[in-house]
Amino acid sequence: MEILLLLIALIGIVAFIFWTKRPDSDKTWGSDNDKTWSSDRDKTWPRQATSSNNTQPKRRPFDGQSAKPLPTKPVLQGSAYVVDGDTLVIQKTQIRLFGVDAPELNHPYGNKAKWALVALCKGQTVRAELSEQDVHGRTVARCYLQDGRDVSAEMVKVGLAIDWTKFSGGEYLSLEVPGVRKKLWLADARQKGHMHVWEKFEATRSVRAAKK
Repeated sequence: MEILLLLIALIGIVAFIFWTKRPDSDKTWGSDNDKTWSSDRDKTWPRQATSSNNTQPKRRPFDGQSAKPLPTKPVLQGSAYVVDGDTLVIQKTQIRLFGVDAPELNHPYGNKAKWALVALCKGQTVRAELSEQDVHGRTVARCYLQDGRDVSAEMVKVGLAIDWTKFSGGEYLSLEVPGVRKKLWLADARQKGHMHVWEKFEATRSVRAAKK
């Protein structure tokens, strides 16, 4: 009887040693791999800013003077990070919406225009057909939602962007809502080259800020 018990104990010790020396691949398949995938996803998934305390780097405006037509028409597709009412970023490429002009963030209706564009692009895979690029790699593109709607046209329809005929050839002019150029008077002034209107607005805003 004692010999039998000793034999059983010996078999148990041998089995334990064999198990502890097995390769670790089976142990990590469901844990480490999942953690790595989750971590990478969290780092790369585009996030839309939800407050004015935005930690995203500031984007410089498209430089029309240095812009040149692209020899081919590359296409980008993906989630869009919205910068302002006529600028977004897809796959780390800054894109200016083709043919329209929306107010700057610090101008009247600027934030409203930005969030209208956010609402349009939220949850969408946006298709951008690039047409021009400036010396800094910033581009102009026709952008489309998944159902085929033209993003530029949609922003004009809701009264938060105006047609920029110089670049669009008047393509979106008929979509402008009545009185929108009085509402977005600073964008209208830019198109007409009346930058003194901008300078006056900025000076008045600075004086008001200093008084607070």
